[in-house]
Amino acid sequence: MGRATYIEPNVDEWLNKFHFHTDIKVRYSETDMSGHINNTSYAIYFEQVRAEYLHELDFYRSDLTVVTADFWTHYHHEAYFPDTLHAGVRVAKLGQKSLDLEYYLYSTEKQKLVATACGTLVVIDKLSNKTTKIPQQLRVQIQETEQMT
Repeated sequence: MGRATYIEPNVDEWLNKFHFHTDIKVRYSETDMSGHINNTSYAIYFEQVRAEYLHELDFYRSDLTVVTADFWTHYHHEAYFPDTLHAGVRVAKLGQKSLDLEYYLYSTEKQKLVATACGTLVVIDKLSNKTTKIPQQLRVQIQETEQMT
């Protein structure tokens, strides 16, 4: 994938598009022998912020779930234990049966953007185990949360 082309028009303006944030405390077990966060831990951090966001939207209703269709991570700077990462997620595009998400992790200690990611979630009906349209009420809630016009 190369360069993080979804970061536009620039990093500051892109970060201002995020309306959901949480903080993640790096644990020692998430680092490698070099002392920095292991690259596999970033997916867990992005999953954590995504799960909190979807929970806040009440997305995890009894009849719906999501599966990850694709996911791309871009590493910008290293971070270390015991750093605190400010994390954000947003719906960049709302499809009929899918959501394109963007993510960031920002080191509060280093004051640097550590990693970004983008990916697609597909909405699944738990009973039929098939893709399904995003319910209108949930669609409106996402549009309001994300200030989509």
